[in-house]
Formats: sequence, C-alpha cells, structure tokens
Amino acid sequence: MNELTNLIKECLSYDDELEWVEFKNNYFDIDDIGEYISALSNSAAIIGKDNAYLIWGIDNKTHEVLGMQINYNKDINHEPIQHYLARKTSPSIPFFFEETTFNGKRIVVLSIPAAKIVPTDFGGTRFIRIGSSKENLRKYPQREAFLFSVLTYGLPTINNKASEYQDLTFNQLFMYYSSKGLTLNVDTFKVNLHLLTSDGKYNIMAQLLSDNSHIPIRLAIFDGKTKASKMYSVKEFGYKCLLNSLYEVLNYGEILNVPQADENNRVMERKEVMLFDYDVYREAVINAFLHNKWVDLNEPMITVYNDRIEILSRGELAPLQTLNGFYKGHSVPVNEKLSELFLQLHISEKTGRGIPTITSTYGKDVIDISNGTILVTIPFNRINKVGNKVGNKVGDKVGNKSLNTSHIKVLAEIRNNPNITKNELTIKCDLGKTSIDNIISHLKKLGLIERVGSNKTGYWKVEK
Repeated sequence: MNELTNLIKECLSYDDELEWVEFKNNYFDIDDIGEYISALSNSAAIIGKDNAYLIWGIDNKTHEVLGMQINYNKDINHEPIQHYLARKTSPSIPFFFEETTFNGKRIVVLSIPAAKIVPTDFGGTRFIRIGSSKENLRKYPQREAFLFSVLTYGLPTINNKASEYQDLTFNQLFMYYSSKGLTLNVDTFKVNLHLLTSDGKYNIMAQLLSDNSHIPIRLAIFDGKTKASKMYSVKEFGYKCLLNSLYEVLNYGEILNVPQADENNRVMERKEVMLFDYDVYREAVINAFLHNKWVDLNEPMITVYNDRIEILSRGELAPLQTLNGFYKGHSVPVNEKLSELFLQLHISEKTGRGIPTITSTYGKDVIDISNGTILVTIPFNRINKVGNKVGNKVGDKVGNKSLNTSHIKVLAEIRNNPNITKNELTIKCDLGKTSIDNIISHLKKLGLIERVGSNKTGYWKVEK
C-alpha cells in the first residue's frame, strides 16, 4: 500500500469536516481551486500541519468513493493549469498533483504545503477555512492576526505562551519530586523544566505546575445516564500543582472502582468483579492530562454516570499524529515538555501502551475524536442492580461504613502507598497532624486499615 493510499484512508477515517482536507467529486473550476490552495495552505499553518489536501473523486458529505474523470493536465486559454495556478499564487509554494486507484476508482490528490513566513494568497486575495467553508481572510481579523502570529513566532504552546500570573510559587512541585526520590535545584529548576518564556516570564507550563494553577479540575457524579439527571456530587481536584491534581484523580478512581460480589455459579469462594478496568481508567486520565490543550487554559472533564465514566480532554491529535498511528500507540505529544516531565517522573511511558490498553479492553468505539475534543468512555460492568446510585454512594461510603471527604482522601493515599508516614499524609492531604491522627483512628475502628509492624518500619494493610 503506497503513501498516497494511506493518506486517502487517513482522511476518510475522520467523521467531521477538516480544515486541512477538502473532498470534491468532479467539480473542477480553476479559480476555485486556486482559492482553495490559499485557504488550505493558511489553515494548515494555523493548526500546525505541514500539508493540506484537495482530493477529487470522493463525495464531500458521504465520503463515498466515486472516482474522477476530469483531466487536470489540460490547458486553460493555452496555458497549463498548474502553470496558471502557480503564476497566480503568492508566495510561490510547491503544490503538486498525484493520482492513484482507490477501491477501483481513480482518485486525484492536490498536496498543498502550509504557509510559511507570510499567508498564501491567490490572485491577490488571502483565503482561510472556517470549518468546511472557504472564506476571505480579511473578513476574520482575529484569525488573520493569529495566522500572522503563528507565521512569525510559531504555534502557541504551553512553553512559549506567557502566563497572566507571574507571582507563582512551587512548593508542591518540590515536595512531589522529593516523594519520588528526586531533587530539584532551586537555582536551575525553572530553566531545566522549561518554565520560562524566551523573555524570562513564567509560561503556561509554570502555571500548571505551580501551587495554584488557577485551573479547576472537577469530577462530577450523576445518578442517572445523562447530565439532565440529578447531580450526586462534584469533587474538586484543581487549583493546585497539576501533578497533585492528577495523583488525586487517579486515587479517586480506585474509590470509584467498587468491587462486586459475583454469586453466580458459586461453589466455594465468592468471586469479586470490579466495576471497571482500573488500568484503562489510569491510562485514559493520564492521556487526558498529558495531551490536553492546556495552552487555551481549558481543563479536562471527568463525568461519572450510573453506567459509565467519561474522560474528556480538549484539543485534537498532535499535528504530526495520524489517526492510525494514534490507535497503534505511536506517541506524538501535544505538550512536548510536559511529556518529558511525565516520563522523568515515571507517570507515563514511551512505550505508547495507553491507547492500545484502552482499545484492547473496550474496543475503538469507546474513543471519540470530534469537535475539538477527545472523549474516552469506560462502561461499568455491573453484576447487580443498585438503583440509580454509582456503587454504594461512591466516594462517601465503603460498604456500609460512612466516610467523609477527608477520610476518603487519607484512605486513598494509604491504599496507593502502604508505606506512607503520618507526616507525609499531612502534606499529601493538606491536613494537620491532629486531623490525620483522628482520621487514622476512625479508619482503624471501621476495620478499613490495620498497622502491621512498628511505626517506623511497618506498613498499612488496607481492606480490599
């Protein structure tokens, strides 16, 4: 299978209209093509694509492969089409036509390089794609200004875009590194972790890793199957160092994952079945945090219904990522330096196992890429009907043993790290020593935790 065939399959795999691809059946108006060269070239630059494509022989709405009969090499007024298009396109860009047979039909592809330095125009007019429409760029001054900014400075990233908050502190970041057995140099960490713009200001990545990210991250629980149903609770994990927010969301997933007793065909021992696959939850949450379009300061969303969890991240695939590569686990980071940080802290791996872990367990249909978001849906594997509640009032009860938010937080930390000390719990849970002592005493009385060994060398045993 050649590269052109792979490209066509890639473009056909997207359900929504793309700003860097235009399908046409057999319509072939020379000046319209020239305007599309300008529009697609400029749009490719805005979204970080190296090339855009105009593809003939495929229906724009249904994506049905129909084939093309028109000769794109003919002359217009005694001038070759390609020469005419090149003469009226400014600045000169190396676009070119190719053709292949796809599903037994002739398909023609015009490859169009992204604009460089200045916008691409045709006949003195600059065009842009707005969704699937071709428009005069001058009608959209904000997009025009953004395009010039991209061509001059590059696409905005969490590293080159300055934060509006410059009074940032990083105590939580230092403690997080320390908990991993790593040391940050107070004099060099801002440079080493790429927390500064070229002019020395804190960037968006610095804001994310600061003690107050100014970004809410919430987990909402509904007692039905839609957001129209009654909201049971909202858990707040934001407004702190992103690493701590991620840690808490992952821990809360363990609380959500209620073990269920399977009495079917029971002979000797009762079989426990978990509500969902926690490894899938973990990979989906890490991917959402890692590849979210943080540069726009929009946060991921996690929503729990009584039959599923939805984990939504903002943005689309990385510019150089293909849909096929995405599902195969070829890692192309949206936030490159944040990805390096996650690798250093062993939060994520370079093996690209995240998406394959999700799809091998639940299939590709649980991932939806559309409307500037990536949504992963994790279905619940319910054995018994429990009314409209998620588990047994998930997050507020373990079995029939009532717990408040602080109890849950401490229990999650102990479950995640059985060797954790009381001093470490005060830091992780942001609670005083007396509160930690009282909570541990309460958890012991409920039989949820047990101390094995001494306070110095022992560990916590947690009820499963």
